[in-house]
Amino acid sequence: MSDSLPLVQAIVDGTINFIRTHEAWFAPLVLVLAFGESLAFISLLLPATVILFAAGGLIGASGIGFWPIWGATALGAFLGDWVSYGLARHYRHSISHVWLLSKRPELMEKGHAFFEKYGALAIFFGRFSGPLRATVPLVAGMVNMGQICFQIANAASALVWATGILLPGYIGFAGKWCTWLEFFGLTACQ
Repeated sequence: MSDSLPLVQAIVDGTINFIRTHEAWFAPLVLVLAFGESLAFISLLLPATVILFAAGGLIGASGIGFWPIWGATALGAFLGDWVSYGLARHYRHSISHVWLLSKRPELMEKGHAFFEKYGALAIFFGRFSGPLRATVPLVAGMVNMGQICFQIANAASALVWATGILLPGYIGFAGKWCTWLEFFGLTACQ
């Protein structure tokens, strides 16, 4: 096990140096990943959540700016749900016959039940659960949920989700845990 540690460290160091060198591409990359993670069909296939958690750590370790990457992540998430909602609003129930959803009809059933129970709050909280993140915007579009109500919940959840997915890695790898904990009055680090 200890023989692999230098290799892992070399990969991490190489990745951090690559990000520093190509910093301008990092925001568009996380935007695409967050979009894919939030787009109904792609999110069921793309494990972007894990990649985005790692991106938070890479932001902290590389020293690049947090806010542009956070903004790109939130925007990608917002756009992914918006497109899913728009497609379902246009195609209605026929969208549930698309390849991946037709193979797993229980996903749409669970998304529909969650939406029926919680309404607009389902848009917000659904983002934090993989299968619901993929289906709740579709259900909202299929039942013709109001655009403004959907977009308010969509925007709010995208901002919170982007924070939750990037911030832990960022503050951990940037060595900022003590600063944040002290800010909230939780500890006095030495």
